[in-house]
Amino acid sequence: MSSTAQQEPMSPAAPRPQDPVHGTEVPPSLQLGQREETAMTPALTVLLCLGLSVGSRTQVQAGTLPKPTIWAEPGSVVPWEAPVTIWCQGSLKAQEYFLYKERYSGTWNRQPELEFKDKAKFSITHMTDVYAGQYHCYYRSTTAWSNPSDPLELVVTGMHSKPSLSVLPSSIVPSGGNVTLQCVSWTGFHRFVLMKEGQRQLFWTRNSQQAPSMGFWALFPVGPVIPSLMWTFRCYGYYSNTPQEWSLPSDPLELLISGVLGKPSLRIQQSPVVTSGQNLTLQCLSDVSYDRFVLSKEGARDLLHRHGWQSQAGLSGADFPLGPVGPFHRGRYTCYGGHNLSSQWSASSGPLDILVAGQFPYTPSLQVQPGPTVAPGENVTLLCQSLSSVDIFLLSKEGAANPPLRLRSKYSSGLYQAEFSMSPVTSAHRGTYRCYGSFNTSPYLLSHPSVPVKILVSGSSGHHGPPPTISSPTAAPAQGPSWYLYILIGSSVAFILMLCLLILFLVRQQRRGKCRKSRDADPEPKDRGLQDSSSPAATTQEETLYAAVQDTWPEEGVELDHRKNTQDEEPHGDMYAQAAASDAPPDVTYAQLNHLTLRQKTSASSPSQSGEPPAEPSVYAALAIH
Repeated sequence: MSSTAQQEPMSPAAPRPQDPVHGTEVPPSLQLGQREETAMTPALTVLLCLGLSVGSRTQVQAGTLPKPTIWAEPGSVVPWEAPVTIWCQGSLKAQEYFLYKERYSGTWNRQPELEFKDKAKFSITHMTDVYAGQYHCYYRSTTAWSNPSDPLELVVTGMHSKPSLSVLPSSIVPSGGNVTLQCVSWTGFHRFVLMKEGQRQLFWTRNSQQAPSMGFWALFPVGPVIPSLMWTFRCYGYYSNTPQEWSLPSDPLELLISGVLGKPSLRIQQSPVVTSGQNLTLQCLSDVSYDRFVLSKEGARDLLHRHGWQSQAGLSGADFPLGPVGPFHRGRYTCYGGHNLSSQWSASSGPLDILVAGQFPYTPSLQVQPGPTVAPGENVTLLCQSLSSVDIFLLSKEGAANPPLRLRSKYSSGLYQAEFSMSPVTSAHRGTYRCYGSFNTSPYLLSHPSVPVKILVSGSSGHHGPPPTISSPTAAPAQGPSWYLYILIGSSVAFILMLCLLILFLVRQQRRGKCRKSRDADPEPKDRGLQDSSSPAATTQEETLYAAVQDTWPEEGVELDHRKNTQDEEPHGDMYAQAAASDAPPDVTYAQLNHLTLRQKTSASSPSQSGEPPAEPSVYAALAIH
């Protein structure tokens, strides 16, 4: 980039001035303009017509030495009353240096000796409009003159009121992006100048344009921007008849090259729905040690800058107090973090919407269906209604930092309404809710809030748990908490176990009842052994075994009968014991015992000669009841 400031047309050449000391003629190449004044202050004469010369009077040849280099320190754009130094550097052969201001000629002066052999400096202690203009310098040796240097345009600023500088679309620019800077002023400047600050001052010049709504303005396309450079700009305005007399500079505008470093987070301590007059503070936080932070509002030209602070936990951040809330605070905000002396900035934080309530005269109503007290797992619907026209309904929970839920209104039965469903209800849904109305044309301005509605979840503890799950087109449904499923499964398993135990208990009781009924209904068995013993033959063959068994059971009449057919298939292979209630003592009970159980065997008597069947062998056991 280079200077594009126009040079004034040169006037016809004037007669050659003479060096009053040495009588040396100024070369024709330096006759650049007419003398504009006949009398000058001594200081101005010394500056503009200074001849630094040594040696005797010498006739020299013009234009045979290389041209010198001219520059100004600290720069060629100088504020009013600020000091500036003009340097002219030639060669070691130089014996005398001259500084010439266009459109002015005067008496030359000289100094007894040069401070530097190859260059000379010309100092201005207080810059004014008198010193503003274009300058050339040249030098001469004992035999020749140099060609004149390139022009140096010395500008004085502060002569007019300052313009304003803005950027389109935003001063937050991604690396490699392009933007447009706009310089605007109500003063009727003919031209505007955009200057980029840095070690080397670069500037662009544009003709102004006029618009009734914004005065005079000019656009400057800038880009592509790269992170390795600083991108800070100012703009000025001037009139075409005084091109070296500029206005005050605009406020500096810095382009922030985003996306290079890790992004911070933007948060608010209270709900994002605020009312007029309420104090509002936004906080930008990051785990990267940033030195400075900026807060950007969507659509706003200016950025809020804050120095960062460091916490013991390794976090850096900045607080942005916005003061009492007004309608102008509405909008979407983001923040960025950066380091000092660097144009590299972080990626953008997530957006934060600030909504200002109470800006419309109507108030919607809010109802809970089926009721404000619900059990976990049930479904609840919050119905927001309004008689006035509403484009969007918003549902906000008191104390929640999350953005409110939004639903488009539907017109039904003379009412604008929207239904916010909660399914299934958990302890996280309990709290106080309000609804608001808004319009598509001003989505950040809300109506007055509805009367608050409180939802109570029965059986819930003081723990609120995770954020509530409310179904809406703008919010995806979240999964219910897993602990609720665990409780349901555990309760089902416990119920099944209790049911099994109850069934087992009933079956056991039924069996015990059947056993008691069978004992009561069973007739006493007849003593077959006694019947058979009425025969004399059977009596002689009968073999009786008594075993005394002491019974500790509390119940009488327990049957210990176990029958089993013998291997030899005798017709009476079992041995019986029959209790005789009439013959036995009252404390003795007879039980039928299997001979295999008692490990006793009896041999049947040989058959009688008469062919009668052998008598049935029997075993008797005496049971004592205590």
